[in-house]
Amino acid sequence: MVRAQGPGRMITVHGFSPSGNCHKVKLLLEQLGREYAWVETDSARGATRTPEYLARNPNGKVPMLELDDGRVLVESNAILCWLADGTKFLPSDPWQKAQALSWMFFEQYSHEPYVAVARFICGWTPADSPRRADLPKLRERGHAALAVMEKHLASNPWFSGDAYGIADIALYAYTCVAPHGGIALDAYPALRGWLARVEATPGFVPLPAPDAQAQALIDQST
Repeated sequence: MVRAQGPGRMITVHGFSPSGNCHKVKLLLEQLGREYAWVETDSARGATRTPEYLARNPNGKVPMLELDDGRVLVESNAILCWLADGTKFLPSDPWQKAQALSWMFFEQYSHEPYVAVARFICGWTPADSPRRADLPKLRERGHAALAVMEKHLASNPWFSGDAYGIADIALYAYTCVAPHGGIALDAYPALRGWLARVEATPGFVPLPAPDAQAQALIDQST
């Protein structure tokens, strides 16, 4: 466990390890050097739909950050902002901070709904799922998001301003596994260079590989 903001305050994270949204939180906590309690919560098998979980998070999703005083914070990028406040991972300059936040909004609106959803369909739905009919459009829009990132990275090393920070963490989470959804990264050299820079940052931890069942479905789908 870790002391969060304020003396005696402890952090528990309810998360599903293969989830990019959950990995964002774990990666920042690791790079901040904070201890924390991790409660593995398999959202793919209904663990977020129990009455107990829904009482704390009616939206029934992970990650969920919980303090020992009972307060709960949800939505991965909101958790990143709270954890990073006052640290080097969130710019203090108002303009640079707004730029970082703009990329985090981009991640949730123009990137995650396509890149992450394509990955989920490929690895966590049956091979005959009707949702697989959505894959061509999801992949098209996923590539559109990656092209926007590639253009930025052609002249900027990071998304969080002048240095690595939470916008990079937010965008890294699902970009690094975009091929799981059939969205190849071969056409994006600047983006691949950025992925390598993220992976070279102190305290970096990789996103865990899918379990064998999910990996088999991914292999069949891509």
